[in-house]
Amino acid sequence: MSLMLAQQILTACILEARARKPGNVHPEIAFPDLCYDDFVLAAQAVSEILPEAVNRGVGTAILEAVQRTRLLVNRPTNPNLGIILLLAPLVAVPAEIPLKQGIGEILAHLTIEDARQVYHAIGLANPGGMGKVEEADLTEAPSISLLDAMRLAADRDSIASEYVTGFQIVLETGVPFLAGWPDFAATWETAIIHLQLTLMSRFPDTLIARKCGRELAEESAHRAQAVLDAGGQQTEPGRQQLRQLDDWLRADGHRRNPGTTADLIAASLFAAARDGMIQFA
Repeated sequence: MSLMLAQQILTACILEARARKPGNVHPEIAFPDLCYDDFVLAAQAVSEILPEAVNRGVGTAILEAVQRTRLLVNRPTNPNLGIILLLAPLVAVPAEIPLKQGIGEILAHLTIEDARQVYHAIGLANPGGMGKVEEADLTEAPSISLLDAMRLAADRDSIASEYVTGFQIVLETGVPFLAGWPDFAATWETAIIHLQLTLMSRFPDTLIARKCGRELAEESAHRAQAVLDAGGQQTEPGRQQLRQLDDWLRADGHRRNPGTTADLIAASLFAAARDGMIQFA
């Protein structure tokens, strides 16, 4: 196992969870069924398993990472399925190849067996808001490749869309944002919060959409953009808007949790560190 990969995975996941992002769990705020320590344990689980994705395959790595998470995190709620689904293909790119050059080959060679293992993993993780669909439903044995299964879900799930687009959000928005942030190591939390606002404003969170409807997801995007327009964490009006966004996202029993955006942030952090765009302190 690559110790550098393991450390990059661990640090990316922990920094994402530590940042005091509006609407998400962090060290100061828990949900009734998840707390920051759960995310730390989940980060440990994926860092132990996912570095083997390059040798064992994407589907196997995803299933084993979910199984390991279930062993370490004693909760009925899924803390990190989206992160696992995003990281596994990225980690599977051979170390000598930049992610933008290598991810397409990994995605193109995903198989029906990968789909079978991922369906099993999703069943174990039991994520919220999945619903039932007519084609390739998660409760049925897959008859298509994992990439084709993701195509069927791409219009309603940003993680599935990343498989179809070659990780466009992560590699074309997330990584360049982090690479262009001044002194990331010293101001990492502000960078992560502003990345969250940027992603939410451009790509309405699909977990919010599945749980609360597309209209509320669009409203969350407009509210995130309003925070950015006010200066975000770097101005007093922006900080006030940020607190208001946090309150709004946490209303209604945390159903507006922008969890998919959090997953995309973790993947962006890993990808930027893996390709040498940022350095973790």
